[in-house]
Amino acid sequence: MSASGENVLVQFTNCRLVRNHQLVKDDLWIRNGRIINPEPVFFDEKNVAHKRFDCNNAIIAAGYIDLQINGGFGVDFSYDTDTVEEGINKVACGLIKTGVTSFCPTIVTSPMETYHKVLPRIPETTNGAGVLGVHLEGPFINIIKKGAHPEECIKSLENGFQGLMDVYGSLKNVKIITLAPELESSENVIKQLTEQGITVAVGHSMASLKHGEAAVQNGASLITHLFNAMSSFHHRDPGLVGLLASDDIPKGQTVYFGIISDGVHTHPTALRIAHRTHPQGLCLVTDAISALGLEEGIHHIGQFKLEVKDSMAFVAGTNTLCGSIAPLDECVRIFRKATNCSTVYAIEAATLHPAKCLKIEKSKGTLDFDSDADFIMLDDDLNVLSTWIDGKCVYCNNEVTKKTFSCNNSVQN
Repeated sequence: MSASGENVLVQFTNCRLVRNHQLVKDDLWIRNGRIINPEPVFFDEKNVAHKRFDCNNAIIAAGYIDLQINGGFGVDFSYDTDTVEEGINKVACGLIKTGVTSFCPTIVTSPMETYHKVLPRIPETTNGAGVLGVHLEGPFINIIKKGAHPEECIKSLENGFQGLMDVYGSLKNVKIITLAPELESSENVIKQLTEQGITVAVGHSMASLKHGEAAVQNGASLITHLFNAMSSFHHRDPGLVGLLASDDIPKGQTVYFGIISDGVHTHPTALRIAHRTHPQGLCLVTDAISALGLEEGIHHIGQFKLEVKDSMAFVAGTNTLCGSIAPLDECVRIFRKATNCSTVYAIEAATLHPAKCLKIEKSKGTLDFDSDADFIMLDDDLNVLSTWIDGKCVYCNNEVTKKTFSCNNSVQN
């Protein structure tokens, strides 16, 4: 067995692992891109580590997972349709600096030809964070809650599942679809999408609680950016927000919800309400746009020009918010401060919860044995020290950590 080839056994010592919903003082062992149980290595193989790294008491957690991101670093997934592969790869490389190791490129409501051009060209591999599948946010939404979605591209579901397929062309590479559950034929469409393994999210909606409950009973399992682009909570009909406390959810089913904790989209009190009401379903998302990682100015989101000013993004010439410019690691820090939740919970809201939402928690979102070795090292302020994908260091935030972990291919600040 050669330390320079496959089967290289790597041990991380002097670290705290996010495991079993707590911080555990233990070593992390990886081999062949997987997290392994060291006991068989000791007792059956009688082997020792080929490489050993002292982590200087860093926190090690699974890599962050972003379920909703429209673009970043100058790329808009709904607008840059002639450079799909290059654009996704550019964003994937930028995201590893923020601790994201997997993401769902999100396409907002767009002309039909956009879906037909983009979906077949989603790359299976990148040089950075992994692509889990596309999140199609629209066009089957409520025009009253369109937000930054172009009105002329919004569609009904009157032609059912076939009408949806006509618009998208294919469901290849699709992981999540956001639709408004009050639309005609939505219940049958939700059933058919769920049967094909698509995670159905409800959002951009004026739905009543009954509409939301019917959607969940038919297989919907996610709410898109809670509180944003949906009818406000009302004590006689709490709408989609009411799903967080509904007693009419199928037994054993969890309703997950994305929430944007960028310090702009969701008030700290609203973050606390969501956290305290339904903590097991909370997934931090960025809803980030092309201006992520860029300076203020004019950019794009889908068919619209957007303007970034005062650390906020608006549809150009309006006061309509149209996505975030905060990276996911910042959202985790803001959320922990706003809710006073534990460090482990804040991390799991961006790792374990989204993995469970997509039913990939056996391989992503945890440090359990046999999981993918996609993980991050953090300090106690939850700053990203390094990012690892398939057991390889792909990013270090300074020369000291770069030298320590041999991050020869890392992206430097």
